[in-house]
Parts: sequence; structure tokens; C-alpha cells
Amino acid sequence: MLVSIIIPMYNSELTIEECIHSVIKQTYNGEIEIIVVNDGSKDKSQEIVESIIKYNKSKILIKLIDKENGGVSSARNVGMKNASGNFIALLDSDDFWAINKLERQIEIFSKYPEIDFLGTNRNNEHFNRFLLKKFDDVTFISAKFLLLKWFFVTPTVMFKRKVFDSVGGFDESQKYAEEGNYWLRVCNENCCALLNESLVTTGNGKPHFGYSGLSGNLKGMQKGEYKNLKDGLNLGIINKIEYGLLFIYSSAKYLRRLLIVKMRN
Repeated sequence: MLVSIIIPMYNSELTIEECIHSVIKQTYNGEIEIIVVNDGSKDKSQEIVESIIKYNKSKILIKLIDKENGGVSSARNVGMKNASGNFIALLDSDDFWAINKLERQIEIFSKYPEIDFLGTNRNNEHFNRFLLKKFDDVTFISAKFLLLKWFFVTPTVMFKRKVFDSVGGFDESQKYAEEGNYWLRVCNENCCALLNESLVTTGNGKPHFGYSGLSGNLKGMQKGEYKNLKDGLNLGIINKIEYGLLFIYSSAKYLRRLLIVKMRN
């Protein structure tokens, strides 16, 4: 079974080599293709990837697609459109996979054929319970439950090709919390689950919010969160009363994040 790995890249000269090698080292013995989408990098990222391709001695096919800068959603969409795999997995250029990440996810897909979309934990996270929901080794996640907490993180997810064929790609007009918007649309139409194992290191283990990158803009991220709630209402995932309650809940989480960042600094 061919798995296509999509890696958007923008000025990632310090991390892209380790990122790609974390895929090359995978214990999964099926076919893998890596599609790196250079989103208009101005550093040596492209040269590094070209060198990796030139000296690649693994059986993994590595492709490099060069495009003008259009943002991470645009780069991911280009990569997915060019993917040939039965499965698509997403990875960011500053993140790294545990050596058995793909193997474990393929095992779960084989064990639970009803699952279309599967995420894992990251940075040594493990969930025992969230609110009233108990988490097992594999826990099914509904679109409505996602609006309470975005359990899926981009470099952890892997999904069947049919998901992209039916749902399409990321909303390129949404700059913040765009991944949550995509998970919401995916889980509204597909069977989604979380493998309760930490198989990914994101951002070298930096805090999940308020640190750097797009996630460092808390105000922008919250604006994206509100949009996702509104989309949940428009899609019929939640009703107006649930929307109001979730709006209050999301606002409270935002204030908590602001306080944590202030104390951290």
C-alpha cells in the first residue's frame, strides 16, 4: 500500500533534513513517496532537499515541487493533488516522526477498516479522559466533540485517499486555525479516530501555543476558532444553543491561554 507524505516547506533549512530522514527511517515496509512542496523559500531549503534527492539510497521516492509562496494550506493542497498513494499523511517541515509512526497507523487501519482518518498524540501526550469521555487506545472522535478540543494535529494525521477526493483540501483563505476547519469538515463526513500514542515531535517540543509561527498569534488563532464554530453551526454539526455555549467555552480557553503566556514571559 502506497503512503504519500506531504511536507510543505518554507525557509526550513534548519529542520527539513531531519524531518525528511524521520520518514526515510520508518519501519513501515510498504511503499512510501515523499512530496516536498517548496512554498517560495528564500533560504537554502530547496538546495538541501535537492541534495537529499540526489544522494537518496532508500527505496522511497522523494519529489520536490516548487511554487510561489501562497501559504501552508496552498502548499498542502498542491501536495495532496499530486499524491498517488492509497493513504495520505501530513508532516510539517519542522516536525519529526517516531520511527514506527506509519507502521502503527497502518496496523490500526487494518484492524479497524471503518476508520477513514487517524491522528496520533504528540510530544509525549496521553489522554485518559476528557470531560466525560474516557479515552481508549483507539478512540473515535466526532465532529461535534472536536469543537471542544482539537485533538488532531497536522503532522500526526493520516487518512484514506477517498477523504481528500470527497472533502477536498484546506481552505486557503483561512490563515489561522485552518487545520481545525479541515478536521471539522472531514469528521463531519468520515469516520475519524485518535490513536492514543505519542508518535510525533512537533516544533522541537515547544509549547503548543503562544510561542512562534502562526500558533504564536493568539488573537488570530482565536479568530479562526470562532470561524470554525460558526462553520460547525452552518454545517449542522451543532445547534444555536450549542454554538452559544461553545462560544463562551472557547472564549474562556482563550483568556486562559493569554494568562499562561503572560506568566510564561
